[in-house]
Parts: sequence; C-alpha cells; structure tokens
Amino acid sequence: MAADQLTPAAQYLRMSTEHQQYSIENQAAAIQRYAEFNGFEVVKTYADPARSGVVLKRRTGLQELLRDVCSEDAPLYRVILVYDVSRWGRFQDTDEAAHYEFLCKAAGVPVHYCSETFANDGTLPNMIMKALKRTMAGEYSRELSKKVFDGQKRIAKLGFKQGGRPGYGLRRMLVSRDRSPKQQLVGRERKSLATDRVTLVPGPTNEVRVVRNIYKMLISGFSIHGIATELNRRNVEYAPGSKWDSAAVYGILTGLKYIGFYVYGRTSSKLYTPTIKHPATEWVITAGAFEPLVDYASFAQAQQILYYRSQKKSEEEMLYGLKQLLRRYGRLSGSLIACAHCIPSPTTYRARFGSLQRAYKLIGYGGAESFGPLEVRRKTHALRDELTAKLAEMFPEELSTFRRGGKWKPQLQLNTGELVSVLIVRSVNHGKGTLRWCVQPDPHENKNVTVLARLDSENRSFFDFWVMPNFDRSKRFHVQENDPWLNRGERLTELSDFLAAVARVLGARRGNDA
Repeated sequence: MAADQLTPAAQYLRMSTEHQQYSIENQAAAIQRYAEFNGFEVVKTYADPARSGVVLKRRTGLQELLRDVCSEDAPLYRVILVYDVSRWGRFQDTDEAAHYEFLCKAAGVPVHYCSETFANDGTLPNMIMKALKRTMAGEYSRELSKKVFDGQKRIAKLGFKQGGRPGYGLRRMLVSRDRSPKQQLVGRERKSLATDRVTLVPGPTNEVRVVRNIYKMLISGFSIHGIATELNRRNVEYAPGSKWDSAAVYGILTGLKYIGFYVYGRTSSKLYTPTIKHPATEWVITAGAFEPLVDYASFAQAQQILYYRSQKKSEEEMLYGLKQLLRRYGRLSGSLIACAHCIPSPTTYRARFGSLQRAYKLIGYGGAESFGPLEVRRKTHALRDELTAKLAEMFPEELSTFRRGGKWKPQLQLNTGELVSVLIVRSVNHGKGTLRWCVQPDPHENKNVTVLARLDSENRSFFDFWVMPNFDRSKRFHVQENDPWLNRGERLTELSDFLAAVARVLGARRGNDA
C-alpha cells in the first residue's frame, strides 16, 4: 500500500517490571507488524516505561495521549495502537479503563489492541471478551500484590528489613542469605541480587552514644521537649542541617528497633490505595533481629515513664498544672510548658486534648484578652478565630467553619460551597499621626472572597471590616485609611450585613469573569 494511503496511527507502550514479553521493544515490534498488515503508519509514540498500570498517576505518556486526543486541535493520527488490554492498564475499576478508551473513541480516535484475539469493534461477543480481559488484568495485580505482601511478611519474620530509612543511630547492612556481611548501604543504595537481604547495624559511635543519652535524660527527669532542646543546645545534629524536635526524640524512645526488635506491617497501602493502619495483632514482630543499641531494662523503664506522663494524670490534674503555670508567668506557651518539670510535655497535652489551644480554652486562657502588647501575633490569631466563630454563630444556617487541618487557618464556608478567608490586618504607625495597615495574605488560602478586618492604632480591637474580592496574594502591601484599593470591595457598617455583602461581591466577580 502506498505511503500516502496509510492511516496515521499513534502507539502507546507501557512496561512495569513484569515479564520480558512486555518489554517496550517487543511491544513496538508487535504493533509494527499489526500496523503493516492493517494499513496503518505509526507517526507518534507515547510511552510509560517502568510504570505501574494500576493508576493513571505517574503515567505521563498516557496522560499526554489523553490530553492530545481531547484537545481542540485534532491529532495527527486517526487510531491508537496498544499491544493488549493489560498494557492500556490494570485498573482495579474496569470502568476507569473503559472511560479512558471512551474519551479516545468519542474524539474519533479508536483504540486497537494488536495482540488480542478479539476485534475492538463494539459487537456484543467482543465487548464481553474485552470486559473479561479488563477484569483479568486488574485481578492479576490484586493477586500479585497479595503474593508480594505475603513474601515480605515471611522475610520480615526472618528479621530482614523490608525498606525505609534505618533511623538515627542505625545503618543498613547488605548481607547474603546466610547473614554474611557484604557492605554497608548509604543514601539511596539498594540491593541488586534477589537472594541478598538487608539488616540493621549500629551506626557511628557518636550517634549510638546520643541514643543512649536520650534514654538516660528521660529517666533522669527530662521531658521529651526538654531532651530535644538540650541536644540542640549541645549542637548535636539530628541529620545534616536538621535540628532535633519532640517527634524525633519520641521516635527513638519508642522505637523497638533500638532493642533489636523488627516490626513490620503497622500500615499498608496496596495498589495505590490510601494508607491504612493495622491493629497490633496483625504486626510481624521479630525479636533479636538486630544488634540492640539500648538495653531492655532502660527501654522498659522509658516506656513506664512515658505511660505515666501520658495516662496516669487525670485531665483535671493536667489542667490544674496549666493554671499554676499561668499564675506563675502570666502567660502560656509550648516552650514554657516544655521547661516546666511539674507538668506533662506539650506533646502529651496535644495527645490528650487535641491541641494546646483547646487545653488553654478549658482553663479560660487563649482569647484575645489573654495576650499583652508583647504578644501581638498570638493576639491577632485569637482575634481571627473569635471573628470567624462569631460570624458562623450569627448565620448558622448559611455559614460553617472549615479547616483543612490543625496547621491551617480556619475559614468560613457558605452553604453553596464557596470558602471565605478571614484576614486580620495589623496597623503600623508611620509618625505624624499617619496610620497604615500591612496586608500580608496567605498565598495558599482561598482566593475568592476575603473578610479584611483592620485593627485600631494599638492593635487591640477592630477598626473596620471589608469584604474584598480576590486579589494578588504573592506579596504583602500597605493601605491607608481611605485607600482607593479598598473601593474594590464593600465596607461593612454592621456585621449583620456580611452575607449580603458577600453575595454582591461574588455576583460582581462572576459578572467580570463572564
């Protein structure tokens, strides 16, 4: 057939690590034979080498193919050639595979499976066969995942490490099947032989000494935060360029690997599904897997101390300790709590009450009135939380508070789904009676509507409120009292006008977008 009579085609190639028969070269050769026999000419190639077919994520080749097919500009090819159904994907939901194929078909670019025994022509028998093949492709991945997980559990029971970082004070050692040492693995080095295994060995002497000192400091009365502070004071690095924190210290104090135990299977994430936590009864725990860095008696004593600090004191006792600390210093903070030996650590308070702020609230501390002139930032945060809660209480049927997580600022959510940011703007006195406000927005927050609350000259109470449409959040800037920039939004004379002002600002924005 003449070249000008050939139908232009694209080929999609994918290989994970399954079999040689699915190598990129073998797929391309089979597709070329199919193309020559059926009058196609391959003019473009999309490839995903070493990519799992379970999900679309990370498959940049297939993502590019779908973008090209669904774009307004017609692609240069009229068909897509794929080796077989499994190369298109081993999606766990067969509807997902069908969806991506349908996108191509709807754009006038059908998919041909070159090595399958059925024709992808839409007839009932072939549609049934294709659906069966898709199910078999997904089932293969499920069965393989189970076999791999069972194999990893078996190796874990023998005391060999299954991956991940070794932890402070430990290093990974490559060993043969009979545990004969080969070499220490550094960085991201991995074993290359299937028969080799990896175990943990003590790291540098100075790191081993630090691990043992951490246990000694806890037993002598230090809090977890206090241990981290002391290590940082001594200029002991947790990692190159990284300081110690409570989480790092707690991980060492509770890590069974430091007494030679290997624990596997605390969590799992099979076939790219969300990570799930398994109960302790399902964990694989192997004693004597590694050389211990800490003796068992010290480890057991440390666990008793941690348990006593976190469980033995009632909530009333813990809150009473906070009240005593507040009475002594007139304020509270994480650092003050960490340095006080008479009460639990900040980590314990967070674990028991959910956050330090909630514990503060239970003893009547944490509102804007609690903070003095030297604590402007904390006072600002308290004013923001109070204003957010007040607006939500004023309009309970139309508004609710929304928070992505504990570290994110609270926002307001309309019953229609739109999010409204609350931004407190502190005043700055430039002399000669000139007052300005520094607008320092969070670039990660919602960009549709913002409640701009300006504080008075002493930053103690609110000066006025504005409902503003989206604006540039990449940098901070200053506004004056009657700044023209404010005319983009609406000033609130009363908070009761909030919902009406938001509706007008949203309506104006939608009109501009149209």
